[in-house]
Amino acid sequence: MPAPSPKTVIISGGTDGMGRATALARLSRGDHVTVVGSSRTKGERLLAEAGNPRLRFLQADLSSIADVERVVARVQERHDTVDALALFANRVSPKRRETVDGLEYTFALYYLSRYLLGHLLRPQLDAAPAPLIVNIAGVGNAAGSIAWDDPQLTHRYGAIRAQLQAGRANDLLGVSFANQPAGKARYVLYHPGFTRSGADGHPSPVTRAAIKLLARLFARPVEDAVRPIIDWIDTPPTDPLTAIDRGRPVEKSLKTLDPGAAERLAAYTEGVLSSP
Repeated sequence: MPAPSPKTVIISGGTDGMGRATALARLSRGDHVTVVGSSRTKGERLLAEAGNPRLRFLQADLSSIADVERVVARVQERHDTVDALALFANRVSPKRRETVDGLEYTFALYYLSRYLLGHLLRPQLDAAPAPLIVNIAGVGNAAGSIAWDDPQLTHRYGAIRAQLQAGRANDLLGVSFANQPAGKARYVLYHPGFTRSGADGHPSPVTRAAIKLLARLFARPVEDAVRPIIDWIDTPPTDPLTAIDRGRPVEKSLKTLDPGAAERLAAYTEGVLSSP
């Protein structure tokens, strides 16, 4: 059988953990990979370790709308097609803080950047033979909800509350994206479970140490967690939306995948983006 044609893969949050492992695995299969991350040091380290001209690093603060748009423009300059978009970028913020756009940081980084990357790169995705978006979050977990009366969490902010809200927003993002009538990209919501990934990003040294200890004892190896992602890029699911929680399919009837709530969030998001 002939070798598969190289694919173009874009990875947000790709300098650490699962994103990094996905980037290196796809490079080994001959793909052209663009990794987006906030740390130039980590990006340059990844480039040096990979030693592969098919790997490209773009430094960006993905909590900034302008930076996300700049990343999209850079991708579009180089690539007419995008075969796969893998969305990993996230970081815990113990205290509420606002981005340069006046948005709550977790909402902006964990949810809005993924919304923008998927929608703005849609022409390039649609130009690919079998395009795929993989959104790595917490699908299947019913904890948390959208604070419809205060989505920016100006009151009662908590780091866990912000993370859970953004996780539920990503569930609804997958539903609304897949329900749009036009477009070829298959959308996968993927919850890998507790994985040995991302502990270094926590701002608290005590929490970092605790997570690392628990990860050594109980977490899945990163290589195991990313294996389904690597395979989906080669062979995307046939359904417009697939939801997988730690290897098990998630029923689309789950309350966190409600189409009405997905439409409501999409309308709210468009309102945020159209505000001056």
